Amino acid sequence: MIHYKTFRSIEIAVVILFLNFSFQASFAQSAKRTVIQFDTSFTTSSAWFQIRKDFPNAVIVKPGLPEGVIGESNVIYATLPDTPYGTRDLHLDIFKPEKSGRYPGIIIVHGGGWISGNRSQHVPLAQQLASRGFVAATVEYRLSPEALYPAAIYDIKASIRWMRANAVKYSIDPDHIAILGFSAGGQLAALTGMTNGVKKFEGYKINENFNSDVQAIVDIDGILDFLAPWSLNLVREPNTCDVVWLGGSYEEKPEIWKEASAIFWVNTKSVPICFINSSLPRFHAGRDEMIDMMRHLNIYTEVHTIPDSPHPFCLFHPWFEQTVDYATDFLTKILK
Repeated sequence: MIHYKTFRSIEIAVVILFLNFSFQASFAQSAKRTVIQFDTSFTTSSAWFQIRKDFPNAVIVKPGLPEGVIGESNVIYATLPDTPYGTRDLHLDIFKPEKSGRYPGIIIVHGGGWISGNRSQHVPLAQQLASRGFVAATVEYRLSPEALYPAAIYDIKASIRWMRANAVKYSIDPDHIAILGFSAGGQLAALTGMTNGVKKFEGYKINENFNSDVQAIVDIDGILDFLAPWSLNLVREPNTCDVVWLGGSYEEKPEIWKEASAIFWVNTKSVPICFINSSLPRFHAGRDEMIDMMRHLNIYTEVHTIPDSPHPFCLFHPWFEQTVDYATDFLTKILK
């Protein structure tokens, strides 16, 4: 016969062993979900260090919740069950007017050469747009170290479907949603918007009962044509960011370089687009040609080129305020 104290000791030991095993399993699963190797070569601080010599007046824009705006961070908009990192959550930060109502939604896509960057870089922009009567969300998407083209498009379209699926909760008008992006994010925004209704870009089936169409596009210094002279004729190495993201050079994958160019998707149902550009022609690739195409189809366009400005101008004062004004005026005109 086992003594009661001995039995209790065994029982306690088994419970501790079980709890320890459960903790380790939970920790392992958590680690499997979160240990992702992000490239941090492009940050707002690194961009400031690059431009400060030529633009000593540049000041980093800081986040700050305006009066009458509320926000929610690290909201999961999609969970991917089978990735190289196991189960993968994709997040967004969302900001909205505190006052009740229905407001147009805006998905904001960060830049960083499809290899780096972070959604937090555009939190100040989202906050300011929310203060002007929009619901603005900065979204995470998979970058090239994790997944190549077109995975980022799948993610962004999923975030639009999420916005419609959660329209009531976040006071969003589901019939009026726009997409805005900077640099690589501008390219992604333009391609996402110009491929409204194209099933091959929908990707996975999360919130599949909602559509991913947008009603307006704001492209901040994002190229539109990978085949344009300013894009294609630059000297490229195998590790050049667009070569990496597109899975090969133009010579190797010409069809992919064309497919990823928003200009080749312009059609009679394309939506209005606003271009907000730096003074660097490299990042205007395809812009003027697309404007001509859109005007021929009687689709509204706007273009604003900010003189004497660096490529990442929208991350810094004194250009941030102009960016917000241009985007607000255009989006109000189209969505409200």
